[in-house]
Amino acid sequence: MHIEIRRLTPADAVAYRQLMLEAYQSHPEAFTSSVEERAALPLSWWASRLADATLAPEAVFAGFDGERLAGVVGIAFESREKVRHKANLFGMYVPVRYRGSGLGRQLIATALNHARQRGGIRVVELSVTDDNAAASQLYQRCGFVSYGLEPLAVRVGDTFVAKRHMYCELATPPAGSPS
Repeated sequence: MHIEIRRLTPADAVAYRQLMLEAYQSHPEAFTSSVEERAALPLSWWASRLADATLAPEAVFAGFDGERLAGVVGIAFESREKVRHKANLFGMYVPVRYRGSGLGRQLIATALNHARQRGGIRVVELSVTDDNAAASQLYQRCGFVSYGLEPLAVRVGDTFVAKRHMYCELATPPAGSPS
C-alpha cells in the first residue's frame, strides 16, 4: 500500500467532510464537536478550513490511498501577539483499516514540519482522550510530552471524559534568530 501525504485544498472539502463525520460518529469521546454539529455546517465551512494561503490560520494534511482519504490531521496557528509562537494539532483521525501502517506518524511529522517551515513556532499543543493509550503513545513517539489532565473535558451523553494535554517543543532557533 502506497500512501501519499499532501495538504488538502478546498477541492477536497467533500471527502474531508465525509471522513471527519465518520470520525465524530465512530469516536464521539475523542472530539469536542459532535457529528450533529458538524453535519449541519455548510460545505463552504469545510472548504474554508482548507484555504491554501501561505499564512492561513490552519492547514489540514491527509494521506491518500489512491483517491481515498486514509487519514487526516490539522494544525492551527495562533494570531494573537503573545501566543504566536504556539500551534495546536487538531482533528487527527486514521480509520481502523489504516491503523498500524505508520500513517498517523507520517501525518504528525508533516504537520510538525509545516509548523517549523512557517517560522516563529516554538511549541505545538494537543489534547487526547485520557484513556486512548494508542493515540497517547503515538504522540509520545512523535515527541509530545504530557503536561496535565483536564477532568470532565468532554461530555458525551451522560458520560464525561478527561483530556490529556500534551506539547511538543520544536527545535530552538539559533541565537540571534527571530523566535
